Amino acid sequence: MSDTESVGRSYDALREKYLGERNRRLRSEGNDQYVAVDHPFIGDVEDPYVSEPLERAPISEDLDVVVVGGGFSGLLAATSLIREGVTDVRIVEKGSDVGGTWYWNRYPGCRCDVEAYSYLPLIEDHGEMPSERYARAPEILDHARRIARQTGIYDKALLQTGVSGAAWDEARGRWIVTTDRGDELRARFLCMASGILSRPKLPGILGAGDFKGHTFHTSRWDYVYTKGDNTGGLTDLQDKRVAIIGTGASAVQAIPHLGEWCQQLYVVQRTPAAVDDRENAPTDPDWWNSQEPGWWERRALNFEGFVNLIPQEVDLIQDGWTRNWGKMTEAMYKGKTPEEMGALRQQADYEKMEAMRTRIAGIVIDPDTAEALKPYFNWMCKRPLFVDNYFETYNRPNVNLIDTKGRGLDRITETGIMFDGTEYPVDCIIYASGFEVASPPDRTAGFDMRGVGGMTLSDYWTDGRRSLHGMLVHNFPNMAIISGLKQSGITWNITFMNRRQAEHYAALVKRCLDRGVNFDVTDAAEQGWLEVLADKAQKDDTFFRECTPGYYNNEGKNERDSIFLSNYGGGPFEYMDVLRCWIGNDAAVERDLALTPAV
Repeated sequence: MSDTESVGRSYDALREKYLGERNRRLRSEGNDQYVAVDHPFIGDVEDPYVSEPLERAPISEDLDVVVVGGGFSGLLAATSLIREGVTDVRIVEKGSDVGGTWYWNRYPGCRCDVEAYSYLPLIEDHGEMPSERYARAPEILDHARRIARQTGIYDKALLQTGVSGAAWDEARGRWIVTTDRGDELRARFLCMASGILSRPKLPGILGAGDFKGHTFHTSRWDYVYTKGDNTGGLTDLQDKRVAIIGTGASAVQAIPHLGEWCQQLYVVQRTPAAVDDRENAPTDPDWWNSQEPGWWERRALNFEGFVNLIPQEVDLIQDGWTRNWGKMTEAMYKGKTPEEMGALRQQADYEKMEAMRTRIAGIVIDPDTAEALKPYFNWMCKRPLFVDNYFETYNRPNVNLIDTKGRGLDRITETGIMFDGTEYPVDCIIYASGFEVASPPDRTAGFDMRGVGGMTLSDYWTDGRRSLHGMLVHNFPNMAIISGLKQSGITWNITFMNRRQAEHYAALVKRCLDRGVNFDVTDAAEQGWLEVLADKAQKDDTFFRECTPGYYNNEGKNERDSIFLSNYGGGPFEYMDVLRCWIGNDAAVERDLALTPAV
């Protein structure tokens, strides 16, 4: 018997367990099981963090570029444009400040899960030393503000302003961008940087609108109700019975704080989370000050190498991400054939997850609760989480796990939540149900772009997405989508790819301004990119198809449209090379773009 056969037989039973857990979580409606966050039962979904409502007169102006979104994608786009000498720029942001994800997400415990030294974009240019390796949300928001302040972006930003429409005016050769404040911005170029985690979603649970108690989503945390802040101190929950629905990234960070302060906490789980310790530590000032120029790029590239199974000579990161990926990469490359490599990598994955399940059994006192918390899926089927004291929280007498075994709640009543015929009375329901991930920009931005002939982007993509490099779209001249994920490169450290795409678009804008031209992607260029995507597509999609349902695999429905199977299959490094070579090749640019004189 070969090593591969031995490995396969040893883990057949575990694989069947994984598949069984996956199958009972499949739902026929896929992503349609979720509803929009603007439902009235969720409370204040606009902006609970506004300290002073902004009053200003409508603006009417001509300019070079409008950037939609003030998160890191938008900040990187604006910064890249400014560095190219394109300064006639407006950022339009519906929040009362920049920051995007880190403006909206202020729940207790919220931090970055990729180390701050690699995650925080432009930290080498505009940064201050992070206080900790995994920085808290307020510190990350401060970094976004620092970028905006030091680059002059605040002077170019329209805050507390939502874009209501953007239409291409063929006669004027400009995008007419309108806002909910009556602004009309006439821009030659339009950069959609509304991000991938900007539209919260809710589970479509029967009776949710009937609940008479208090509700909010983790991305609109109500500190007026709970008191406290990102560090905890939720003192007004001491006499409250609270249910939190979800056990994803937001929930597992908030649950230890809720468990500490609530009179009673019910954690509603459909699928267990794969959680390791964070291993956080204060930043060493001597180490920080010893970094040589270019350190951020080297560190980010090192991280990307590990998570893309590319052997690295040294581990600059040395955290749960790189150690686990490093072990799997080392195991995989012991194989002599693709089949052996795949089997050995899977063996390493099984061993990793079995160690996690053993750790849970050693922490959680109640054996039934411990078993319910054990994740039975491959390590990368859901985003790995690194949170301290998560499993220990279930040893508190006031914390109860409601494990729905993939079903979700039966319904919500006027006074509580119901599962398997039992009602659990609660005063407050917190939805930790996450965000729509990689939705088209008309959903993330809240409006639909109209291109040549008045066609909307959603209509153009009725039969599937089409683009060049996942960024540029035929009949939508001078427009780019930053951080769209699909049909482009994808990374676990999303700000790294955002920077590359922002620099790419800024270089294209500068090129067109210098030459006095507008651009439109040709139909042939889009078709060519679709062919490249098909050629580079992952040939074996078994891993994601067999994963437990989630946003990685499009909730187990139409997996080929998931973020991992619809992106550039050659990997992020190759994708970035494609961008670099294309923008530097006059012949390629003129082949793929229809260039017309600017009006």
